[in-house]
Amino acid sequence: MSRDRVAWNEMNAPVIEEFRARGGKTGRTHPVILLTTTGRRTGQPHTTPLNFSVDGDRLVVIASKGGSATHPDWFHNSMAHPEVTIEHAGETFTARASVAQEPERTRLFDQQAAQMPFFDAYRRRVKKREIPVVVFERLG
Repeated sequence: MSRDRVAWNEMNAPVIEEFRARGGKTGRTHPVILLTTTGRRTGQPHTTPLNFSVDGDRLVVIASKGGSATHPDWFHNSMAHPEVTIEHAGETFTARASVAQEPERTRLFDQQAAQMPFFDAYRRRVKKREIPVVVFERLG
């Protein structure tokens, strides 16, 4: 496992623990969901805490990886295996991941950046990729 991946896992572990211990709440300023994907290479489950916004019945996540030049692992995993598990508002459910296309992508990005301005900073910093906006629609 790469040093970068180990660092992300170490950073995420206490957030996941707090989220589950407090019934979906964290001490964080911005809302968080837990996304569990199936690893595209390993087939193993991977859980990641992510900031999100709501668009109607859908949950929206910006795949910024903190303004990194590369897409996050959870993005690659959810594209390889779009059926994911989400923990949100005290419940766990299955959802399907898809990437928003223009003009919806920009609308959703702007909507979330208005609530969480750090996403605008990521957008300005990232030059070599378009940051995907992922939409999660509940199944069943």
